[in-house]
Amino acid sequence: MKDKERLNALEVALNNEQREREFYLKHAKRTNNPLGKAMFQQIADEELEHYERLKELHAKWDKKESWPETVPLKVNETIIKDILKDVVDKVDKMPPGDKDDLEAIRTAIDFEAEGAIYYARMRDKVTNQKEKDFFNLLADMEHEHFVSLKDTEELLSDPEAWYQKTEKPHLDGG
Repeated sequence: MKDKERLNALEVALNNEQREREFYLKHAKRTNNPLGKAMFQQIADEELEHYERLKELHAKWDKKESWPETVPLKVNETIIKDILKDVVDKVDKMPPGDKDDLEAIRTAIDFEAEGAIYYARMRDKVTNQKEKDFFNLLADMEHEHFVSLKDTEELLSDPEAWYQKTEKPHLDGG
């Protein structure tokens, strides 16, 4: 990948991360569902971290046109799965998701799927192993958001089925 193409790709990623964060914050404020509120806020925080890492990387690449040694290859791990696990005990007390919640979740699913694909393409275009590792990490995190959002969509659409799947019921011989 050429330097100019790399910088343009990072600018696209920066814009996407910022736009997604604004989307998540808007829906965290809008929803009355505690799961939706916590999940949207957490993903917004994680998108901000992605944005900050990409911004730092962009600034350093813009100056040096090479992978900067000081950009960390790690970002905080997502805790979205933990938020969903906490819901298991509260699912019957939770207000149902409304049409707007489901629409927001489905839009977010599309964002995260596109983000995972975008970062995977970035990873596949670069040759420096540190660059590959960084973009792979971002792709993996976007994919994890995608999976968690799909799980949340199922919870809001059909809480009983989600609960049965999550609890993994089994038959006993008694």
